[in-house]
Amino acid sequence: MKIAIVTDSHSGISQQEAAQLGLYVLPAPFIVNGVQFYEDISLTAEDFYQKMAEGAELSTSQCSPAEITELWDKLLADHDQIVCIPLSSGLTGAYQTMTMLAADEPYAGRVFPVDNTSVSVTERQAALNAMELARLGYDGASIKRILEDTRKDSLIFITVTTLKYLKKGGRITPAAAALGTLLRIKPVLKIDGDKLDAFAKVRTMSQAKETMLAAIQDCLNNRLSDPEAENSYIMIAHTQNEAMAQEFMQEAKERWPKADFYMAPLALAIACHTGPGALAIVAERKLRELPHT
Repeated sequence: MKIAIVTDSHSGISQQEAAQLGLYVLPAPFIVNGVQFYEDISLTAEDFYQKMAEGAELSTSQCSPAEITELWDKLLADHDQIVCIPLSSGLTGAYQTMTMLAADEPYAGRVFPVDNTSVSVTERQAALNAMELARLGYDGASIKRILEDTRKDSLIFITVTTLKYLKKGGRITPAAAALGTLLRIKPVLKIDGDKLDAFAKVRTMSQAKETMLAAIQDCLNNRLSDPEAENSYIMIAHTQNEAMAQEFMQEAKERWPKADFYMAPLALAIACHTGPGALAIVAERKLRELPHT
């Protein structure tokens, strides 16, 4: 059985990398000052942050049904099934749209949208996991089930250097943003699948990093039952903060030398709410169905 794996550009997988990996990426639409652009097609990360610095109105959108089915039709011409892994349903309506479309002919029983509540680097890992499962002979329905059954096997913590964009996106009130700025508070946020929540408040980046490392250890101890991270990925992500991210990854490697590590920029959809300078860390348990060395 030949299965195509589809994700979107919120995964951080570029069109070039997708071609190298053998999977497919739907470019995410962004609205910039009322004009629609497509990530990695007509909008680069550099363009995005430049427009953000200029004070442009930025918002995310989702692919149209026509854009989705156009890719599906192309792939079903030479694939038996498609597994689609969009950004978490808690952050976008893409999964609901795909599920509605997949219920009708000619897609019913052939296209399997997945909602494993993945975001950015975890969405990327979900796509890679799906590819490996397909290679091992799992069909689309089984891949969907495995990915959704393990949706609680990851947790993201993130800190920001400014409250401006959380306020702009309505994540915190203007009063809370003003007070936080005055007190130089750096919030630590938690992305637990389908929602972004406050986790802790600290005063310095060093405290934020230590808080996140402790939270990841608690996740490994309890949620993932993998205290030394020997069966887990530790992923570091950032928005225009690569030097600090490299330093943070080194600290994490010293704590969990048995883990597999990966570092990448945060998805632009998350950057809309965090602004530049954000730093994140993820713990994700490896799929038990896949062989690991």
